Amino acid sequence: MGSSGQTPARMREIVIDTETTGLDPEAGHRIVELACIELLNHVPTGRIFHRLIDPERDVPADAAAVHGITAEQLKGQPVFAAVAAEFLAFVGGDPLVAHNAEFDLNFINAELRRCAQPPLEVPAVDTVALARKRFPGAPASLDALCRRFAIDLSERLKHNARLDAELLARVYLELIGGRQPGLEFAAAARGLDLTGAVGARPARPPRPHAPSAEELARHAAFLARLNSPLWLAA
Repeated sequence: MGSSGQTPARMREIVIDTETTGLDPEAGHRIVELACIELLNHVPTGRIFHRLIDPERDVPADAAAVHGITAEQLKGQPVFAAVAAEFLAFVGGDPLVAHNAEFDLNFINAELRRCAQPPLEVPAVDTVALARKRFPGAPASLDALCRRFAIDLSERLKHNARLDAELLARVYLELIGGRQPGLEFAAAARGLDLTGAVGARPARPPRPHAPSAEELARHAAFLARLNSPLWLAA
C-alpha cells in the first residue's frame, strides 16, 4: 500500500432483475417486478430497491406460471411511472449486472419511454456472456450456474426478481474469480492481518544441517555401490 494516505476508490455496481408479462416490450408487455441490489467492490451492502409494479394490463397465464405473480396480486401496486424517479436515483448511473442484460434493459427503457424519461445509458455486465466465455458449451442459465457453484436453490420455486438478484450477485462473484470478500473482515475481527501474514511470521533459528557420523557412513556406503558416477567423470 502506498504512503499517499488516499482511500482506495469504491466500485459501485447494481445487480438487477425484472419479471414481466411477456418477452417483448415492443408487443406491449410490461414489468411486474423490479429488484436491484447494491454492490460495493463486489460485496452486497444490504441496500435493496424492490417493487411490485402494476403493469396496467393483464398478466398472461404463461407468464404467471413462470413467476407466480398474478394480476390480482398487482392490484393497488404502483405503476412504473410512480417509482421511476426512485429507481433512477438508486441506480445513480453506476454499472448494472444482469443475467441476459439486453432483456432487462429493453424492458426498463421501454418503461422509461412511456413516462417521458430518457433511456438508461449505463455500462452493463451480462453474466450470461461471462458464463459462456468462462465455460464454453456449458449451460448458462441462472439455475445451472447456481448448481455449478453450489449455491442453494431450494427457495427458487419460481422466478422472483428479488431472490434472483440475490442469487445472481453470488453467481457474479464466482464468475469474476470467487473471492471471499468477508474473509478480510472476519480476519480483522480476530486481530489478524492477512495482507502481511507472510512477513509477520516470527523468526525461527535455522535447523542444524551438519550430517551425523552415522549419516556420513551411510552416504559413503551408498557411493561405493555406484558405477562411475557423473560427478567423478574426467
